[in-house]
Parts: sequence; C-alpha cells; structure tokens
Amino acid sequence: MRRVGPRYSVPPRGIGEMQDLCGGAGGELTGREFRVRNEGVAVRANARLFWILTVFFLLLAVVYTVWSYLFDTQDLATTASITGSGIDWVGTVGLTLAGIASALIAFYVGRTHAAQGGELPEDRIDANIDDGDAEQGFFSPWSWWPIVMAASLGLIFLGLAVGFWLVLLALPLLAIAVTGWVYEYYRGYFAH
Repeated sequence: MRRVGPRYSVPPRGIGEMQDLCGGAGGELTGREFRVRNEGVAVRANARLFWILTVFFLLLAVVYTVWSYLFDTQDLATTASITGSGIDWVGTVGLTLAGIASALIAFYVGRTHAAQGGELPEDRIDANIDDGDAEQGFFSPWSWWPIVMAASLGLIFLGLAVGFWLVLLALPLLAIAVTGWVYEYYRGYFAH
C-alpha cells in the first residue's frame, strides 16, 4: 500500500489502468504526475464557486435595493409604506444575508483545504470507494432509548402548542430517556 495524503492509503495501480483513467492509451498524465497537477482542484473549485456566489448575492442586493428605491416597490405592494421609504428592506436584507452565508461557507471550505495537508479521496480520480470510509461513530442498533427520547420531545413540543401541563408531564420522561441512553452500556448484557 502506498500513502497518498496524511491519512489515506490506496492500493497500487498499474500504469495501464492509470492511463485509462487519465486520458486513454496515450495517457498524457500518469500516476504521481496526475495527482501533483490536480491536487486539491475540487476543493479549491468549491471555494471559488462560493466566492463567486458571494459576489453575485451582494451585487444582486445592491441592484435590488436601487431598483426598489427607484421604482418605489413599497407603494406598489401596499398603499402605505411602513418605513416611509421606497426601499424593500426584506429583500435587501435577505440577499445580503445570503451573500454573507456564502462568504462564510467559502472561507470555511478554503481554510479546510489549506489545513487538511493533502487531498481527500473524493477529490482524486484514482480513489476507491472504501478509501474514504472513516469511522463515523458508535451507534447502538438495538437501543430503544432514541425512540423514547423522540416521543418525549414530541410531547414537549405538543405541550407548547396545546397546553403547558403536557410539558410538565413530558419533562420527567425526557430525563428518563436521556439517563437511559447515556447509561445504556453500564449494566445488562452489553455492560463494559
């Protein structure tokens, strides 16, 4: 097994197989040359895409604000404007927040790419499906406590809508569900 990146290893492949993956029998790029040239392209493309979306949403927010001011969309929508101005603040704030959200995603994806120290298996053309199957966590397939917790939370939300007395009945059930789920492996057949 050869190492690619900080944590991922892939089985060795033959030159013919890499040539098939990288552009036919001529194979302009093979093996290491392909990975070095295309390292992190997909992650950088995602970051660039979100930066483009950021510029688009912020530019659209400015255009929308000017358009709503010039054509007085508030007076078209209602007979009396709440703010007294012709600017539609709901659309302006919504588009601005969409731009800010895409900027946050672009910044996060860019920083993650810079800090990961190598390319991810899903960014490599020669990766296998099982190269990126890291441990996702520990889950109990036989546990009934998540169902009890979901039922108690459902009763709590129903109590907020119907009557607060139902919340008072569901809170002890929620406490029992959390305690049972946390201490599930401290007793019984699966105790550690």
